[in-house]
Parts: sequence; C-alpha cells; structure tokens
Amino acid sequence: MEEKTTSRTTPAGVALPARARSPWWELSRRLLLALGILFGTVLLVWLDREGYRDANDPTGAVDLIDAIYYTTVTLSTTGYGDITPVSSQARMINALVITPARIGFLVLLIGTTIEVLANQGREMFRIARWRKNMDNHVVVIGYGTKGRSAADTLIQNGLDPESIVVVDPRPSAREEANSDGLAVIAGDATRREVLRRARAEKASQVIITTDHDANTMMATLTVRQINPGAYIVAAVREQDNVPLVRQSGADAVVTSSEAVGRLLGLSSLSPTLGEVMEDLMTYGAGLEVAERDLLVSEVGKQPQRLPDQVIAVVRDEQVYRYFDPVVTQLARGDRLIVVRPSKEQPWAPRPGTNFEDTAEDD
Repeated sequence: MEEKTTSRTTPAGVALPARARSPWWELSRRLLLALGILFGTVLLVWLDREGYRDANDPTGAVDLIDAIYYTTVTLSTTGYGDITPVSSQARMINALVITPARIGFLVLLIGTTIEVLANQGREMFRIARWRKNMDNHVVVIGYGTKGRSAADTLIQNGLDPESIVVVDPRPSAREEANSDGLAVIAGDATRREVLRRARAEKASQVIITTDHDANTMMATLTVRQINPGAYIVAAVREQDNVPLVRQSGADAVVTSSEAVGRLLGLSSLSPTLGEVMEDLMTYGAGLEVAERDLLVSEVGKQPQRLPDQVIAVVRDEQVYRYFDPVVTQLARGDRLIVVRPSKEQPWAPRPGTNFEDTAEDD
C-alpha cells in the first residue's frame, strides 16, 4: 500500500499535512485480521468437534452453530463453561492456539481504540506546537489556480512550506493544499475568527486570491484590521476594483484578467515578445525576474554596467527605473530588480547567488 499525504480536520478547523496510510485501508486491514482470527478459530473447533462437549445438549455433540458460539464467547470473554474441551488434543489446541488467538483478538480491538485516541492526542499536540511556532508566516487565502501558483512560487524561491497557511472553504482545495504539504484552515476568510485560526495577526504577508472581487475586498479589510503591519497582495478580476481593494488596505493589487489580456494581446502582435513575457513568468527555465542585494563590488557603478540586466533599483523603499537620474550611481542599501538566467551557466553568471559580500547599510 503506497503512502500518501493525508490530513485530518480537527474541531478547531486546522488541518496539518501528514504522511499516513488511508484510514479506510487501516480500518479494513484490522477488520480483516479480526475476521481471520474468528473464522480460523471456528474452523479449528469445528474440525476438532469430537473433543468438545455441549452441556446443554443431551448427546453432548457440538455442531457448527456451537463452534461459532464457542469461538465468539471464548475470544471476547473467558467463556461460559457450557461448551468445554474434554479431549487432550482439544485442550492442547485451546492452550497453544485459541488462547493466543484470544489475546491477539483483544489486543487488536483495544489497540484500535488506543490508536484512535493516540492519533487524536498527537494531532492536538501537533496543532498546539504549530500555533506556538507560527509567526511571520504567509497566509494564502484561496487555493485555486492563482493561490496554488503563488504558493509554488514562494516554495520554489526558498520559503519553507511549513511557513505557509492556506485558508479555503472548499474541501477539494483543502485536500489539494494538504497534498502539497501545506497547513490548511477551513472557513471563510472574510470572518475574523477564521483568520485568527490562521494566525493572520502574526503573519508577515497575506496573499488574497478569492473567486469574487467583493470577497477580496472584505478579506482585505478584515486582514488589515487584525494585522495593520502585514504586507497584503490581492488579486482582482476587474481593473475598476483596483482602487477599492487598495483603499481596503492592500499594498499591491494584481489584475488577473487584465494581465492575461495584455499577454494575449502581446502574443498576437508579436509572438516572440509574448514568448519572452511568458518565459519571465515561468519559474525554473530560461529567464526570471528577481530582487537581490547590491554587492560591495557594485557600489558606485551605474545600473547599466552590471552583469545583470537591471530594470529597477529599490532605494529608501522607493522603486526607480534603471534610467532614473536618482540612481545614476548605486549606493549602499540599494536593492536591484534584475532579469537573469533561471539557472546559472558558465557563460551566464548570476551575481548575488554565490555568497558574495553584499553592500548593506552602515
């Protein structure tokens, strides 16, 4: 039986990913073992029925019904004494086979109960430890195509999956997030108590990708109320809703339909330009857009003279295009937005990825 990632949603609404076999498979396996012990013991008693006597039968004979009855009361209790082994062979079989089978049967039943209780205890302990350690994490609201892609991008860029919490009311989305190794909160992200279960008040970033712009605005408002310092990125379908979501508290708003429409238009006007734009948005191959620290060796240089293709400079929390006179010379504390190879090649270096000294603020 292959292992797969499963989850169990607790009354608190938290589901943590775990590597485990299917609970139905475990239950079926235990049931089959119990039935195997039961039928095996019935067969032994029936085949050796001449060695048993039934005190309630005038002839003392034991039939199949008596064998089933004797087996069930013997395996579940110590027996009632109405059917007893009288021959030496029957007594030896009871001592060497049926008694160990009784012990195994009881251990199987008790073990199932203990395991259920132990699993619940372990799950409660895991959730308590998760709540204690969850701080400066990322909350992803909505695990559809956009939410899943956002989480994948974060993980591919080095973020620990344990630092991501997904909030989604749909069972299918929650199962998919758990299969991807992410913790999941079941519920509507526009509700304050749901966000508190996701520890949104402790999150450093919140990504909101709901199905409707109205829900996005409500979720943004609620997140901003309980966590004024979080960096909120929201996706909307309509360009007209961008100002409303920004007013609700989002730091960045992405218009999904407009972005897709622009990419389609560019691909139609210039297939090669569309190919390059798609390459920039696809992780792991060709080109990528990244933000990195300024290196010591790059201080005082012009952005155009660096090995990377610098497209913007971040200085004092402001973004300047590479041609802006303000960033004619790079200074300590600057961060660079660059286009670079997704994977370093001998002929295509990636400065800032080989443990070089960075030019941090003095």
